Amino acid sequence: MLNIKPNEIMTIPATGSWPETKHVFEEKGIWAVNAALTAERPLLIRGEPGIGKSQLARAAAHALGRAFISEVVHARSECQDLQWLFDALARLGEAQTLGVTGKEVDVKTALDPLKYLSPGPLWWTFNWETAEKQSRTSMNGVRKPEKPDGWTPEKGSVLLIDEIDKADADLPNGLLETLGNGAFTVPYLDRPVKLGENVPPPLVVITTNEERELPSAFIRRCLVLHMKLPGEKGTLMEWLSERGRIHFGDACSPKVRQRASEMLWNDRQDAEKGNHPAPGQAEYLDILRAIKGMDEGRPANEGIQLKHLEMIGDFALKKYPDDNRA
Repeated sequence: MLNIKPNEIMTIPATGSWPETKHVFEEKGIWAVNAALTAERPLLIRGEPGIGKSQLARAAAHALGRAFISEVVHARSECQDLQWLFDALARLGEAQTLGVTGKEVDVKTALDPLKYLSPGPLWWTFNWETAEKQSRTSMNGVRKPEKPDGWTPEKGSVLLIDEIDKADADLPNGLLETLGNGAFTVPYLDRPVKLGENVPPPLVVITTNEERELPSAFIRRCLVLHMKLPGEKGTLMEWLSERGRIHFGDACSPKVRQRASEMLWNDRQDAEKGNHPAPGQAEYLDILRAIKGMDEGRPANEGIQLKHLEMIGDFALKKYPDDNRA
């Protein structure tokens, strides 16, 4: 369970390709994670891009002392890709090479399917020990998740399946079956992959940007967290300014953060009028990051930063040619 106070700020260390960042645990997020843990159901997080859906999964893993495993879904992703990968082309190429060279080799050993089999994220999540063993056998250049210091499989894991709406309906439906069974089969193994002994069920966090409708049966089997930016101007500006302070401290003054939040509010209104995706938290932080970088180590100067803000704001916020700033 997450034993964290609402609005507690956490620094999440770099993990694999994910950079170090800060996260604010909002009350709804804490309750949603704890509900998913205790109900042993996937947590589906809905919300606009850049609002912090994926980051909540990383923050939960760090707070719980669990391993963090992630997979970004794309249009060609299948449920099997989350379980295991088999490089049939590499095996075919090896077979052709053996035929050309004419060398006397043990073909059965050279073309052993296990040499071309690598564990997917669900395999690492369910059974780290057998995934690690298979990764040593595989010739595929296995992408191995990073272990937190002092972590053992008995401490559990958090699996992030990012942007599931990019795949077609077969993936979420197949994922539900795998999670419901707590196991899956691999054709080249004589036993199914299932949760290791004394390993707790994973916390599975799934995100969607709402680009494609998800199967209703899938949604019903998930707990769902809706992440939204505040809808009232003053509340949104205050919320964004506080996020800017958390991420950049005094590198950007309160006046700069407030003005940037006002510009974002205006551009959100224009984008909605033009039926375009509206800029959000990610764009706001991009602006402040750029302004901080322009100081090049010099002491922060509010007047200069405000001038920079007016010059660069459109590049981060005004993404469509027919948007008109209010």
